[in-house]
Amino acid sequence: MRNARSMPKNYQAIVRQYPRYMAALDAVGEAAASAGPLTATTCHLVQIGAAAAIRSEGAVHSHTRRALAAGATREEVQHAVIAATSTIGFPNVMAALSWINDVTGRPRRS
Repeated sequence: MRNARSMPKNYQAIVRQYPRYMAALDAVGEAAASAGPLTATTCHLVQIGAAAAIRSEGAVHSHTRRALAAGATREEVQHAVIAATSTIGFPNVMAALSWINDVTGRPRRS
């Protein structure tokens, strides 16, 4: 299970309130990640794209942090969302890119 103290306060509260449920949820995530040949970094990039598709700001934040910690670059994280444009639509991509910027910092203006 991830270190709950480094997680957002809402996550920490849910872990305290429902510890068995959250442990089971973490176990499902770990089982899914280890079910095939994808690296941890690639799994997080896939999850960022999926989170963008369902417009889950929290999941985009979480998987951006986790992808970066696993070795992804900011450009790879952004590309994971941009590559999904024809599937999830430009408005969803723009929203997700703004959530990625929440974690990585705002892009520089030229």
